[in-house]
Amino acid sequence: MDYSIMKDLIQLLEDFEADSGLGSIYEKDIKGFKKWIADSSDNATVAEPDWEGKDAGRGPDSVINTLIVHMNRYARSYSKSAIQGSGFATQEEFIYLINLIASGPMSKMELIKHNIQEKTSGMKIINRLIHQGWVEQQDSEIDKRSKIVQITASGRQALEQQMSQIRLATRIVTGPLSHAEKMDLIRLLYKLDHFHKPIYLENIDSNELIKRVTEEFLTEN
Repeated sequence: MDYSIMKDLIQLLEDFEADSGLGSIYEKDIKGFKKWIADSSDNATVAEPDWEGKDAGRGPDSVINTLIVHMNRYARSYSKSAIQGSGFATQEEFIYLINLIASGPMSKMELIKHNIQEKTSGMKIINRLIHQGWVEQQDSEIDKRSKIVQITASGRQALEQQMSQIRLATRIVTGPLSHAEKMDLIRLLYKLDHFHKPIYLENIDSNELIKRVTEEFLTEN
């Protein structure tokens, strides 16, 4: 009997085990294994692109980080245009309102963490939304030290008045991508988000962050 296939399968399982740890998008079951196989097959057929500085030794990690920063700046410029003439001062304000509609009432800190922001910045946004009459707060029935916030009718109206422009801005950001490319990008971004979010929520001190992530979360690809 030829055991080469079994040996290859065992190696695949070992690779899957290494790739399905903390922060992975793959569940440690047969469904997760099948998805991992499919994604790995897709990735194997993609030709490596060229990028600026590649011949000089610039690596893919550097390019990805730079492009993510660029995309954030592009998105902010379109969002700024989308809220011109409205009562919104920043894109974070309408994102907070959208999250309250999507997820319902929550504590101030839950809302801030949901948006991956620091407490000081998040509180300023929430306070302005309250001042605008778009969000209201009340004492939590579970923890009296905590405040529960929810969107008001006025907040819904303000958001609805800008939604056509906001939707157009988000459509512009994805530009020429096809539906299939958008689905691929969502998958990859979720994979990154699932890796980084638990690290971010640990609120690790900056002095220790890179060292701890390297030791506890980062695995060799």
